[in-house]
Amino acid sequence: MDKATPKIKALVGLGNPSKQYQNTYHNVGRKFVEYFALSKKAVTKFLQPSNKNFQYCQLEDKLLILPLTFMNESGIAVKQAASYFKLKPEEIIVVHDDSDMTLGKYKIVYDQSSAGHHGIQSTINHLKTQKFWRLKIGIRPAQEAVRQKAEKFVLKKISKKDGDCLHQAFDEIIIKL
Repeated sequence: MDKATPKIKALVGLGNPSKQYQNTYHNVGRKFVEYFALSKKAVTKFLQPSNKNFQYCQLEDKLLILPLTFMNESGIAVKQAASYFKLKPEEIIVVHDDSDMTLGKYKIVYDQSSAGHHGIQSTINHLKTQKFWRLKIGIRPAQEAVRQKAEKFVLKKISKKDGDCLHQAFDEIIIKL
């Protein structure tokens, strides 16, 4: 992101809301937003507006948003949050796992297709645009002998070692945001 880009006002962490998915690779986006809140000494209690499918936490200059929909329906919550807070798509950065990138790697992109990520496709469909920011965080095992299909590992629990690697990446990313 450079100075010519609009100010990011909201970070949306994609994941599955249920406890059984809490510490899985597919929830890396959600985990990042929660980690971001703690790193900023933010209120750790996220609020939920009436009849909305998301929770939020207000920092000084950023909103942190957690969809309460399952990953494949993320766009419902993103659209509701954008409307509720009067956000333009380009003021939002959607944080999500990326099974094509090695664990701990990350990339910030703008105006890209979903590349098969169902949570992103849902967001594109509901916002009716792909002109929003994305923070893609890699979850693919580094030393795969044979490349696995994403379905084989995205819902597995994050190991302690991988969790440490992700937290290191989270710390690097926070400095850049």
